Amino acid sequence: MLLECTSGAEVWNLTEPFEISRGSMSDVNVLIVQLRDAEGRIGRGEAAGVPYDDETPASMAKQVQDVKAELGSDLSGEDLLRLLPSGGARNALDCALWDLRAKQSGRRFWELAGRDLVQAVNTAYTIGLGSEADVRRKVRAARHMPLLKLKADATRHVQMARIAREEHPDARLVIDANQAWDLALVELILPELFGLGVELIEQPVPRGTDAQLDGLGSPIPLAADESCKDRGSLEQLVGRYQFVNIKLDKTGGLTEALALARTARQMGFGLMVGNMGGTSLAMAPAHLIAQDCAYVDLDGPLLLKSDREPAMAYENALLHRASRALWG
Repeated sequence: MLLECTSGAEVWNLTEPFEISRGSMSDVNVLIVQLRDAEGRIGRGEAAGVPYDDETPASMAKQVQDVKAELGSDLSGEDLLRLLPSGGARNALDCALWDLRAKQSGRRFWELAGRDLVQAVNTAYTIGLGSEADVRRKVRAARHMPLLKLKADATRHVQMARIAREEHPDARLVIDANQAWDLALVELILPELFGLGVELIEQPVPRGTDAQLDGLGSPIPLAADESCKDRGSLEQLVGRYQFVNIKLDKTGGLTEALALARTARQMGFGLMVGNMGGTSLAMAPAHLIAQDCAYVDLDGPLLLKSDREPAMAYENALLHRASRALWG
């Protein structure tokens, strides 16, 4: 018997435009997938997809539609790894399946993953690019957040860290170039970033050009984001990055994300978990990955004008696990 599968697109407005090196956005477009079993139990999953791979709700919905005939009642996450490539469509399906299996078994998602407990975690808060006045305003408004993630591009980089240090002297700082730098720029600005207390740099160079980092010897650890998709990405990152940023939209769901986290730890990488934006429904499964991460960036709902009901509870930076009514 097949699981009934439905999907649809949603648009969630941001509180204000959010700019990174690739451009600016005013809302987050997501795909919602629901899986219903014969008894009427429903599992839900949300995916924003991977925008730099040209994924949209429409393209992801097409991928879901193409595999509907394969979604039997005995479907597993491992089956989905064979049916679909990594990306948002598989993420939405996989997370919906985890939610459905939790409802069918009466067990919470962490129990299904073999864990005894899931703890609240502290998330970073992201400061997008903008004018100096806007960046200062955003940092001042985030003084209650102990870890700031600063977006950067090829011209606005050290300035971002300097502003953050001036407006929030006690903050821990991570900077994310989103592929906007090259080796020459990295070497030029590393000393200043180190002096300003930046403790992690995300994806300084374009994916596919990671070899230029060979022998860099950075005093600040580097984290692979766009260059780390799934387990198949890890070998090319060895010696070039010290951390990997795990995002469920990139891995294609929680099943692969858990496997990626295990393999990355075994290979000596530190772990970070991030998000492509979205509501609490997207953050809920990623919260499980966060349990093993040195850096957690699950602030997507904090950047939205509204969230789902019920939503995950944020107490300043502290993010609590999802309720049964939301997911898992």
